[in-house]
Amino acid sequence: MIPDSRPHVPPDPPGVGLIGAGAIARSAHLPAYARWGIPVVAIASRTPSSARALAGQFGIATVRDRVEDLLADPAVAVVDIATGPHGRVDLIAAAVAAGKHVLAQKPLVLEPHEADRLAEVLALAAARGIRVAANMNARWAPPWRVATLLARAGEIGDVVGVTHLHDKPLPPLAGTPFDDVPHMLVNDYLAHWIDISRCWLEGSRVVSVAAHDSRVPGQPADAANPWQASIHIAVSSGATAAIRVVGDVRTDSGGCPFWIHGTAGTIRGSVLRGSDSVEIERDGERVSIDAEGEWFPDGFAGAMGELLTAVAEDREPENSAAHVLVSARLGMAAAASAANGGTPERPAGLELTRSAVRGGRGR
Repeated sequence: MIPDSRPHVPPDPPGVGLIGAGAIARSAHLPAYARWGIPVVAIASRTPSSARALAGQFGIATVRDRVEDLLADPAVAVVDIATGPHGRVDLIAAAVAAGKHVLAQKPLVLEPHEADRLAEVLALAAARGIRVAANMNARWAPPWRVATLLARAGEIGDVVGVTHLHDKPLPPLAGTPFDDVPHMLVNDYLAHWIDISRCWLEGSRVVSVAAHDSRVPGQPADAANPWQASIHIAVSSGATAAIRVVGDVRTDSGGCPFWIHGTAGTIRGSVLRGSDSVEIERDGERVSIDAEGEWFPDGFAGAMGELLTAVAEDREPENSAAHVLVSARLGMAAAASAANGGTPERPAGLELTRSAVRGGRGR
């Protein structure tokens, strides 16, 4: 059976209120929601003119000058937080206090104290039956989604190793707010790669995390952050994951190839820059699988659609903030290792629990 990697959106989804009117909302959130029939009924931003322009472009009926007004809007059942990481926990807490379900952009947190406070907010949300999810849209990047469903179904046996390579240019970093984030590749950019790796290693406990970053030859002087980063994760089963960004790769093609090696077979593929592909090899046979759609924007519909479906089915979403918070703690351990020159971190009690799932769907 070929796994169905497409986003799933329930019939008659509730109204979504968008906080933030930046580039990611314009280029990914709203195109994805329009394509998959997810209704955005209101928008608020620190820059009202940007919110009005975006509302006009995507047919959003209501523009709120203040976040508080959006949270008080009875037409808004779900809040999509598409702002930067600073102040994100405050926004999640405010939405929960207003009784709204929440999808929050990644990374959920950057500091351990924020993680502890978020855990308290999530406990309150759970007690009130409010669902809080993280926008780990890469979990629904079609090749990664197919790989997750195959690995979860045991199609390659027990996972032995996960490997990721960046064979593509970096996005613009110098002079952008991203360049102000210490160890930005480890702390922010690679959050999706860390998160999907933990999904493929789920059911185990993290033993050690080591990360190293450095400047590379030819890197501009005004680029504050290193352009090379490597992360190595070891877990209690004996499996490992390796993530490698070699720098600003000079190519007009490329992509992000990945491998999941198991005791009974191998899954390999690639994402981004038109490289999307996935195949499974086992028992002497290689099968290519057609994964419909693209990470941008369909992955964003996958993340929101899973939250909306979980709300409709009264369950925790697969991308629950509690599940993703473990990925965030894993990322913070990697950043701490990078700050210490690559010395491994050994986080205590970091269990890679299995996410909530509805059960496999095929096609």
